[in-house]
Amino acid sequence: MLAVLAIVFLIWLVFGYFAYGRWIEKQFRLDDSRQTPANKINDGEDFIPTKPFYLFGQHFSAIAAAGPIAGPIIACQAFGWLPCLLWIGLGVVLIGAVHDFASLTSSVRHGAQSIAEITREKLGNGAGRAMMAFIWIALIYVIVAFTDITAGTFVAGDEALQNASGFNPGGAVAFASIAYLGLSIVLGLVERYLKPPLWLSTIVFVPATFALSYLGTKFSTVFLLDHTSWAILILLYCIAASLVPVWALLQPRGYLGGFILYTAIAVGVIGIFFGGYEIQQPSFKSWDIGGMTGMLFPFLFVTIACGACSGFHGLVCSGTTSKQIDKESHAKSVGYGAMLAEGFVAFIALVTIMIIASDAAKGVSPGKIYGNGIGEFLTILIGKENLPFAVTFGAMAFSTFVFDTLDVSLRLGRYIVQELFGLKGRIGATAATLATIFVPFICAIMAPKGSWNDFWTLFGASNQMLAALTLLSITVWLYQARQRIAFTLLPMLFVLAITLWALTNMVIGNFQAANGFDIKFVNGAASLALISLAIYLIFAAIFKLRGEKKRADLTVENI
Repeated sequence: MLAVLAIVFLIWLVFGYFAYGRWIEKQFRLDDSRQTPANKINDGEDFIPTKPFYLFGQHFSAIAAAGPIAGPIIACQAFGWLPCLLWIGLGVVLIGAVHDFASLTSSVRHGAQSIAEITREKLGNGAGRAMMAFIWIALIYVIVAFTDITAGTFVAGDEALQNASGFNPGGAVAFASIAYLGLSIVLGLVERYLKPPLWLSTIVFVPATFALSYLGTKFSTVFLLDHTSWAILILLYCIAASLVPVWALLQPRGYLGGFILYTAIAVGVIGIFFGGYEIQQPSFKSWDIGGMTGMLFPFLFVTIACGACSGFHGLVCSGTTSKQIDKESHAKSVGYGAMLAEGFVAFIALVTIMIIASDAAKGVSPGKIYGNGIGEFLTILIGKENLPFAVTFGAMAFSTFVFDTLDVSLRLGRYIVQELFGLKGRIGATAATLATIFVPFICAIMAPKGSWNDFWTLFGASNQMLAALTLLSITVWLYQARQRIAFTLLPMLFVLAITLWALTNMVIGNFQAANGFDIKFVNGAASLALISLAIYLIFAAIFKLRGEKKRADLTVENI
């Protein structure tokens, strides 16, 4: 059954790429004779023409972090696997990949400007600042959600692996993850000062990365802390990662993390096709499981964010990838294609919970479920006797994806604050970083253990609302260029309606449940702020288009 579902899903992705993706390519009228920003500027630093194969890998590693893993697992626990599978499949082809493709193409056509800059150009300065504020709040909740999930993974791990020898599953993951960050720093220093050939660094450091999972099983009692302590330490890491040069941590960590990502995908494919696992989760649970976020409509759609549609991807597309597109035609394979690949990552994550019973998955964090699932798949190759190593690798893989998301999110948040308030230099960067990390620190200290579900839902809603607002700006651009807009307008309207619905429910539910200035109050206030900014941007777009229509009518009358 799992193998059949996987084959059908892959066929659907291939059909989406070669059919719908090709049709959208025609709507954008991609033209390789038009010079891209990478070739026009080509400064050897940010603007570098890059072959599509290499750019695809870099872009895919940047977008396919922990988001498409946690969302499907959380949603399956709540609603069953079938609604999750349908939303991932339909969403990634018809909405998510369209958003990424459109974001990348629009940025390339606008000199590799960011989504916020394009919004400012199309809708005015006020709208541009509103978009930046929205992005900033969304990034804060990326940090909050992933910090809480990872802290839980470092504390417990898989209790089934506890044994008389004193092996601590959570401590093993923590040791392996911390060692991975240390190894990344060493790689950065080696590349910076020794400058060895890339192949030599690869054959030394990549095997060393995988060996860290084994070391984690041998030193599993070195790092044993409680949930709150881990959350605070993770946030301190984020601060450091945001302020150090990219060569010192971000680039080497991303390079090594890419090998872990591709290995996890390969292991997932092996488990699905050769593991002989049976589906144990129910296909459907309920339209409403109760609680503030228990309704399938709208919360299924915002819980599975990155696996189906992610506004965060627009930041990557317009922030770095658009500066490296060599030819316009490459935007399809990189933008549309990488998002389809992320949809398959989400499918593998969904499988890791489909194969365990509902009772066994109850209350277990997504990181643990994914790590255990990938570990089980890996034992097909290395044997059941190596299960502790395999599960440690799976959980470490999840944490490496989280670190990729965390430091990029805080760095982007820092950039936004610096631009909004004109903060310059090292002092300005530090102040902007502290301003961005303030709310995550409050949540880490005040939030009850296991609050990741509430944080995740708000993150998903803000992330998808960002995608809707990005599509709004792109739709205005296409309308002004007198091109077809239905393929961006309709997805934008659907995601906008779903996210406004979800955020409104979260405003009401959180404020009703709040007891003074607590986490519920903070979540309610954040939801209200996101709704306000979104409404402002919607009206800015309406007034902009109405004004242009009036000017066009006056021009016709004067002819």
